[in-house]
Amino acid sequence: MNQSAQEYQDTSFFGHPKGLMTLFFTEMWERMSYYGMRGLLVLYMTIGVAGNPGMEWSNVQANAIYGIYAGMVYFLAVPGGWLADNLLGYQRAVMIGALIITLGHFTLAIPLEQTFILGLVFVAVGTGLLKPNISTIVGQLYQSNDSRRDAGYTIFYMSINIGSMLGFFVCGWLGEKIGWHWGFGAAGIGMLAGVIQFIYFKKFLGSAGLEPISMEEKKRSFYKNITLSVSSIVALIVITGLMGLWSVDPVFFAERFRDFLIAISAIYFFYLFFLANLSKDEKKNVLMLMLLFLGAAAFWSGFDQSAGSFTIFTRDYVNLYWVPVSWTQIANPLFIVIFAPFFANLWVFLGKRNLDPSTPIKFAIGLLFMAIGFIVMIFAVKLALAESTVGVQWLLITYLIHTFGELALSPVGLSAFSKYSPKRYAGQMMGIWFLASSLGGVLAGLLGGEATESGLESMSPVFEQLVIYCLVLAVALFVLSFVVKGKELED
Repeated sequence: MNQSAQEYQDTSFFGHPKGLMTLFFTEMWERMSYYGMRGLLVLYMTIGVAGNPGMEWSNVQANAIYGIYAGMVYFLAVPGGWLADNLLGYQRAVMIGALIITLGHFTLAIPLEQTFILGLVFVAVGTGLLKPNISTIVGQLYQSNDSRRDAGYTIFYMSINIGSMLGFFVCGWLGEKIGWHWGFGAAGIGMLAGVIQFIYFKKFLGSAGLEPISMEEKKRSFYKNITLSVSSIVALIVITGLMGLWSVDPVFFAERFRDFLIAISAIYFFYLFFLANLSKDEKKNVLMLMLLFLGAAAFWSGFDQSAGSFTIFTRDYVNLYWVPVSWTQIANPLFIVIFAPFFANLWVFLGKRNLDPSTPIKFAIGLLFMAIGFIVMIFAVKLALAESTVGVQWLLITYLIHTFGELALSPVGLSAFSKYSPKRYAGQMMGIWFLASSLGGVLAGLLGGEATESGLESMSPVFEQLVIYCLVLAVALFVLSFVVKGKELED
């Protein structure tokens, strides 16, 4: 449904539509709750911190559960987007997702093992509904030829970093210094604030994302029945598991989830190459996107160590004195705020001189930064083996280098999947981009478990493995960039 010309002329929020304010603060509070809780997750599941014991699960189990959770958050964005497209509309999907997330965080605040798992399920499901669809509404606030669109997304992106810093700061302090469930509860209060302001200011969104795509009522009824059936089956599985009628080893589940994600990604790329009747240029684009998919999965498997193995290393081997362990993760969003304008201007500067690197080379640069960051951590582990503890500067340098990698890879990858995907498969290919993050999250949990299984002795081999993995893929992408080039195609 199109907005009126008056809505398009809205410049109430820093020269942008007032609806951007609604989405900005909704996203800010959602990211506050998400990262605030995530910063506590592995600490709470393991031995906790001094004076504040945790659940005392093994490092391997805790990292596996963290990986499953991180993977599910991005995997569920695919059906979350489908539900918004076909049944709910984007505004309703965001509203329902925000309510489920709020319920999840307050469920986590109840000090029981069963409610802990249930809370994670709620947060993952709610995030799958909210995360992809709130970004879609941002784009729908503007006409297709509105030059403010990119700047609007930049403003919106800042809400993510502000929210994550706030979450680490508030939830981290309360969770580690007062009690874990105070931190989880604070995340719930933050998300509740997001829900309230979304309800109150939703009127500023106008018709953007209000209705799902039009279709025959018979088809929509079929989709509703399918959704109800699948939801009922999943709910039954979760409820019976919480009742203790079945159980599964988290490492085994994470490994099977990894295999599932690899299989469906491989099947989809096979379908595009051989069964989708793509043109020669479209197939070249898909080949490049497949290489970027592999690079992104590898990158996120290293990047997401921040809430896994790096958190355990920080707790056990870094001199922090009174500072909460989770506060060290404030470094990444802070560095993004500082350096994102530099990277954006760098690509523009190089582009004006015909020196702008191709997308695969930018991915190679991102993976190179990831490898360098882990080389720094390998030296930190060796120093900790010799001296028992190390200074926090080792972590801060690693987070800085990894942030450079993120800025080189993440926004470029999102743009590439939007620009080079076959037009009739654009939505599905964006789902594949989310699957790369999902696969990376699961791999992060499995690798983090291996890294922390035997303390410092097991960290270096896994970190070295990640260095080699990232360097090999970086070299491969650099070499193939001269052969496989993306080409933007007409509709």
